[in-house]
Amino acid sequence: MIDSEPAWCAAEFTLVQRHGGHWTQADAMNLVGSDLNRTAAALRAAGVNLEIEALINALTDLVIEQVMDTNPWREGIIEALADCRAAGLRCALVSMSWRRFTHAVAGLLPGTFDAVVSGDEVTKGKPDPEPYLIGAARLGLPVDCCIAVEDSPTGVASALAAGLPVVVVPGAVDVPLVPGLVKVSSAKAITVDWLRQVHSQLAADRLS
Repeated sequence: MIDSEPAWCAAEFTLVQRHGGHWTQADAMNLVGSDLNRTAAALRAAGVNLEIEALINALTDLVIEQVMDTNPWREGIIEALADCRAAGLRCALVSMSWRRFTHAVAGLLPGTFDAVVSGDEVTKGKPDPEPYLIGAARLGLPVDCCIAVEDSPTGVASALAAGLPVVVVPGAVDVPLVPGLVKVSSAKAITVDWLRQVHSQLAADRLS
């Protein structure tokens, strides 16, 4: 939904540098879309001398500061969400960021999301299916009535494991083309009619 990965990567480098550790671009890319507990554990191993919760809060503070000072929206995403809302589709934000961040982002588009699932509200984060199963439950919908929009291999794995077809909008890490997903060049391609067609086609592919 938003292009936050550069902010997360920059925050990771900042924290590691402050604590005199070592961090690489490959380290950052390996964590794209991951549960923040996993990210915090990796940062601690890289030399950040903070407890897990304090580390996640420090990381989140840096990211919120960067994102809120920029125009973070991916191309076409605001229009796609507005089209979904106008058609009466129920929308959930399913993220591995913690509530402080996800609710701040959701608050930038008031009335858009019927549910928000954050990383600190789940027992198992992406790529486990739990986040998307919770998201569908909070919408009051069976998973076979839902479709996920994702940008990372971790998120795609979570959605597919939960039984959702997936639309992939390119992000920081390439997502291999596997059964159950389609790729678009940007969110400008996403309309309600197109989502319905994609959902029907991917559902039929699963049954064939």
